Parts: sequence; C-alpha cells; structure tokens
Amino acid sequence: MFTSRRRPLFEALCLAAAAGSLIIAPIACRRQPAPAPPAPVWTVQSSGTDASLRGVSAVDDRTAWASGANGTVLRTVDGGETWSAVPVAGEEAADFRDIEAFGPDDAVVMAIARPAKVFRTKDGGKTWARTFFDDSPGIFLDGMAFFDERNGLAVGDPMDGRFFLVATADGGETWAPLPAGSRPSAAEGESAFAASGTSLAVLGRGRIWLTTGGAVSRVWRSEDRGARWEAVPSALLEGLPSAGGFGIAFLDGRTGVTVGGDYRAEDASAGNAAVTADGGRTWRAVGDKRPGGFREAVAFVPGSKPPVAVAVGPSGSDISLDLGRTWSPVAGPAGFHALSFAKRGWAGWAVGRGGLVARLLF
Repeated sequence: MFTSRRRPLFEALCLAAAAGSLIIAPIACRRQPAPAPPAPVWTVQSSGTDASLRGVSAVDDRTAWASGANGTVLRTVDGGETWSAVPVAGEEAADFRDIEAFGPDDAVVMAIARPAKVFRTKDGGKTWARTFFDDSPGIFLDGMAFFDERNGLAVGDPMDGRFFLVATADGGETWAPLPAGSRPSAAEGESAFAASGTSLAVLGRGRIWLTTGGAVSRVWRSEDRGARWEAVPSALLEGLPSAGGFGIAFLDGRTGVTVGGDYRAEDASAGNAAVTADGGRTWRAVGDKRPGGFREAVAFVPGSKPPVAVAVGPSGSDISLDLGRTWSPVAGPAGFHALSFAKRGWAGWAVGRGGLVARLLF
C-alpha cells in the first residue's frame, strides 16, 4: 500500500547498469530505505443528517453504509461524494448501532434495545425485511460481526447470567440463538458496550473475540465458532459501569488490539489500549505512547505494509505502525464513534456525533 511507484523503474535502471548497458553511479544503486508511510488525512463528507452515527461498514473505495439514531441508515456508492438516506419504513425511532454491508445492494442493520431487531436489504435500501425480533425483558444487542457474506453473529448484554448470542448462516436472513451452554457466563456487572458495533470480532472460519467492561474488563475468545469460550483480563480500565473494552480488532490469528477507557472521561487515556501477540490468550497494556483519549473503535488497514492500525473516539483519532504498541495522533475532526475499512480498495470511513462522516486517505 505504501510502496513507491518509482521503485520498479529505479530497480530496472540498476539492473541495466549492472549489465553494462547504462552508466549510473554505484552509490545510487545501493538498497534504499523503505519510504515512510504518508500521513493519513481525514476528509469530512456531507452526510445530510445531524443524527448520531454509530455504525459504519466500508465495502470498497466507492461503497459504504452507515447507521445511527432516529432510524438513520445511509449509503454511498460514489466514494462519499454523496450520501443518501435509505431508511427502514416504520423504524424512525430505532437506534441502529451497527451495520454490516456486503455490496452496494446488500446490508444488514441492527437495532439495539427492547425490542431488539435486525433488518436485511437486497435492493440498496429501497425495501427492508425484518429478520430478527426479540422482545424479552433485558434484551439489548451490542454488535454484529460476519465471517463471510453468509455466516455471522450478533452479541447482546448478559441475560440470566450469560451473554446473548444469535447466529446466521444465510447472510442475516434468519437468526438462531446459540444454546445457553455455548454462551459465555458473565461476571457480576460485566457487559459489552454498544458504542461502535466493534466489541465483537471474528476471523477465518471460526475464531471469535469479545471485549467487555464494567465491573471487570475481559476478552472472551472462542476458536470453534462459539461452542467453547475462555476469558482473560483485557489489561484495560475496569471497575466502573462506564469503563472497559469498547472495540477489538485482529490482524491475523495472533496479533490483536483492544481499545476503550471510560466514556465519561473522553480525554483520559489511562487503560485505553492493550495488545496481544498470542491470539488473545494474554494482553499487555500499551505504555506511554497510547491513544490520546477514550477510544470506541479500532481497525487494521487490510493489506497495509507495514501493518497500520487506526483507533477513533470522541476526542480524536490515532495511528499505529507497530501492531498497536505505540500510537500517534491523526490530525482531523473530533467526535468519532465507529470505524471501518474495506477488505478491498483500502478505503476507510469513520462516523460519529451530529452526523459526522469522514473518509481516511493515505
């Protein structure tokens, strides 16, 4: 992603010089250091709404979806030059905290509180079908994550002492609860946060991670699509209802980052980031060069070399070039809640307060 376009020509000239067909100073043909990654730049785009946005899903460099309060669902198919409202009829009061998109026409959006609902569109938001409904006392969904275009999970706060989990195997058209014995058993006062839809992360065919907070902050991990779970300390701030892990992301099966802090102290950075190098079995708190405040979402930029991680929150955003061990601030707007990078096209968007939408360009 960050390689110079001039390097192939330069290498060809050096090869020609070695063959005696071109005179070039030997010093110029020594291995040159890799170019530093260009500074990322946020470009604010017009969303057409002032609703709080907490869900975003980037598909490619032209297509992205966003969701939020007051039944808001948005879509762009031109890289964010224009965003169009594609609301779910009759759901003007819904708080859509997460959205997962598979293309310009296909998306799944999740409403958090009682009754919890999930809707699916196949025609770019012209029509929506309700595919999940639960009006049980205490129901509160926190986020969704998809292994691929068919298989996914949605997680909710604990009910009867266990985190609520439902799964889909048909792209969100139908959902089935995981058996009670396959759902993590929460500690007293432990929950997940529905701040950005990124407290849940999946990878490959069956790896799952869930970052939590409250009385304790832990990372739950499963290697068999939720049949069995284990939990370890997250190394993040804990002990407050407003504190803990809010977002989690993995580069591969071993390298991951979780971010959070205390949403009632947006500028405070204590306990706001931790890293793992063993698939989430153990976590280490980031030291002095941590993100600049409470952070709600984190993501790796697919295909970036060196691997780039970005974290966002209400007080700003940060970038890491060393797998989350150190962070530097990114200049740009404050007020972000959620972040997403496309699996193809290296396009990234963040959304937040007052209808804030911005694209990150390198």
